[in-house]
Amino acid sequence: MTDPLIPRDRAVHPVSCDPGYKTSVARSPKWPLLSLGSTVTEETGPVFGHGVIGPLDNNLILNFSRGAAPAMGERIRMHGRVLDENARPVPHTLIEIWQANAGGRYRHVKDSYFAPLDPNFGGCGRTLTDAEGRYEFLTIRPGAYPWPNRGNDWRPMHIHVSVFGSGFGQRLITQMYFEGDPLIARCPIVATIKDRAQIDRLVAPLDMAGARPMDYLAYKFDIVLRGRRQTMFENRPEGT
Repeated sequence: MTDPLIPRDRAVHPVSCDPGYKTSVARSPKWPLLSLGSTVTEETGPVFGHGVIGPLDNNLILNFSRGAAPAMGERIRMHGRVLDENARPVPHTLIEIWQANAGGRYRHVKDSYFAPLDPNFGGCGRTLTDAEGRYEFLTIRPGAYPWPNRGNDWRPMHIHVSVFGSGFGQRLITQMYFEGDPLIARCPIVATIKDRAQIDRLVAPLDMAGARPMDYLAYKFDIVLRGRRQTMFENRPEGT
């Protein structure tokens, strides 16, 4: 017996060209998109070797320094589950994250923000979901940062998330924001999503039950691959 197919709601995705998000005007396609069928290459490979996950790969506080010194900033735990459209867990799935440091700067050659780099923070991590679809990262709460859109636009605190399927050709990308951040409502990129319910699904609530006293706060971010409760994905609006 199979579950009924839940129709995809493509109407909730932002338009490709939104003048409030300045660079979307230049980046948006000018011609109708082409739909091409996938082949075995896109659907099955290359695959990720699960055996290369290291013991510190999901600990961004320590992984860049290889455990020699901790990163600076507010320690947090990011955790949740990867689920399908019927709330079933998706096990053994590769999740990667990347983010700015506590000052709002990325370890990237083109990041010219004035905030200093943290010598002990690389800003990248990865992990595999367990048999119940659970995952977690220990990291630093990223700082907000300005970006050249309009006169004084700032990106809210956020963590980029990538979820891989059975092969690297099956990849979904999204962002996690933090409950209570006032910059979410002021961000032109967030504003391209017109449905408030879809924005709310990108905001991780504070999870005091998952926090550790005198150590870190926790934020819970479940990732839903398809269906009515689907997480908003940047690169594939219909999910998997």
